Amino acid sequence: MTGLVLEIVTPDSHSRWENVDMVTLPGMEGELGIYPNHVPLMTQIIPGEVVIKKGSEEILVAIGEGFVEITAGRVAIMTDMAISANDIDEAKAEEARRKAEALLQQKLSDEEIAAANATLSKSLAQLKIKRRARKSI
Repeated sequence: MTGLVLEIVTPDSHSRWENVDMVTLPGMEGELGIYPNHVPLMTQIIPGEVVIKKGSEEILVAIGEGFVEITAGRVAIMTDMAISANDIDEAKAEEARRKAEALLQQKLSDEEIAAANATLSKSLAQLKIKRRARKSI
């Protein structure tokens, strides 16, 4: 095998790509770029975009919070959300963003603030991916 195997696992789905040239993903300390033969690593990921490069193809996936395990030949992402650019409903993501921002203007408990921030982060990730994919068409 010459490239990476990428697996993205959520509570609802499991996606797998073979022979990927590079994966870029959002880590806690910043963006991570992973090539084959990467040093083994396990770290937390934050909501954002995963860019999968395979030859001249670039695949965009919005992800939520979770963890990634990286080995020399494999990238395994475990997250609470993964949506490819083609599957994102931009109007729905925009509505979720607006609701979360409005909710954050109210007096909330710490738990409610955390939930609203998580919703906001996920909707912003989806909007970024969808708009980036639309510009590249």
